[in-house]
Amino acid sequence: MAAAFANPVLRRLLRVPPAYYVFAVLLVVLWIARPNMLNLNIMGIFVRQIVPLGILVLGQLLVMRVRSIDLSGGGVILLINYTISSGAFPGASMAFFIVLALAIGLAVGFFNGLMVGVRRVSAVIVTLAVGIVLVGIVQYLSSGKPPGDVPGMFADIYNTKLGPAPTPVIFWVAVSAALSLFLSRTVFGRYVTSVGENVQAAHFSGVPVARTVVLAHTLAGLFAGIAALVQTASIAVGSVRVGLDLPILAVAATILGGVVFGRGEGGVWGPFFGVLSFALLFVVMTTFGVDEPGKLIAQGLIILLAAIFYGIRQRSS
Repeated sequence: MAAAFANPVLRRLLRVPPAYYVFAVLLVVLWIARPNMLNLNIMGIFVRQIVPLGILVLGQLLVMRVRSIDLSGGGVILLINYTISSGAFPGASMAFFIVLALAIGLAVGFFNGLMVGVRRVSAVIVTLAVGIVLVGIVQYLSSGKPPGDVPGMFADIYNTKLGPAPTPVIFWVAVSAALSLFLSRTVFGRYVTSVGENVQAAHFSGVPVARTVVLAHTLAGLFAGIAALVQTASIAVGSVRVGLDLPILAVAATILGGVVFGRGEGGVWGPFFGVLSFALLFVVMTTFGVDEPGKLIAQGLIILLAAIFYGIRQRSS
């Protein structure tokens, strides 16, 4: 009787993405070690810092749901940051920079989608190469030197609050909720699920597989453009390195949240809590005085444990 009860319970627990368990454990550790750090204002400061990663993850989960991947987001963020801070458009309005950033993101995403969805080129190779090309362009234009300051209107908006919550955090939650509804209520969302479950079956059932992959990558580019705007506003200066580590972290947070590369499963809120887990990890490591190498080791161990978790779940199912 106990074994018959344990197996369904175990299977149900294994279906929960690791991000929720990691988030809960880190929250308990922080509550025991430094309960004063759980102040809403303090946590808002830390969470605000990972909003660019959270937005980039929304694009990453989309392409991974259709059995692809996007490693070009760092290049997109860097190029947009340079475009805004280089002074190439003196006196330009906020609306101009927003449209320009979104156009860059859409163009890069659409190119990635054509190469992966239509030309059937390896997503890893294409998106990694595109990211490297974009970084090279910025390095060439800037001669390897930080370009300058970002217009003050970016920082002014970034530092606003709605009540106790920072505006960027509210924006991230709203965009995540919108994507969740979009995937669950639209035809495109059903196409994404079908392609992720079985590409061949989706093709023979009439799903436009190539078009779905292209659109997923295009939307990922759009999210990268949005992430670039938030990241640029957060640092308020030009940089020749900003955003380069975010694509790998985006893949890690997405996997931690239950979207596994090559399986096409998962939702939006698992990766959302995957990003929050990295934010809490940063807070916990900082609280205990752990330096940057220690933080990288902890991130790697969490990802490794997530991979082991999925292996156990697959054997269980």
